[in-house]
Amino acid sequence: MPYLLKTEPDKYSFDDLLRDGETTWDGISNNQALLTLRNMKKGDKLVIYHSNIGKAAVGTAKVVSVTPNPEDPKVSIVRIQPVKRLKREKPLSRQFRLSVVPLTQDQYDWLTQP
Repeated sequence: MPYLLKTEPDKYSFDDLLRDGETTWDGISNNQALLTLRNMKKGDKLVIYHSNIGKAAVGTAKVVSVTPNPEDPKVSIVRIQPVKRLKREKPLSRQFRLSVVPLTQDQYDWLTQP
């Protein structure tokens, strides 16, 4: 299943992910978003969306691993890797409330089409 991950580019941008090569997707506190993170599987496709600044889908990534957090069973440790920058950023008129949103395959395809 594909997902949209929302990030503030002045805190952690897609360029930061490209530079780092891999990161733990953390800092989530909303229970619904945490449940969505726990449901992720290795290999799931991701769209990285810049909120506040830009307000657009900017790149794709993938889930590298999902492991239980021994310190907090409600929180999974999700590692992601960048795949590629979108050829054209895709602005979204709808502002997502949650920082982690499941997408349909059609939504993923629309967001990532050139």
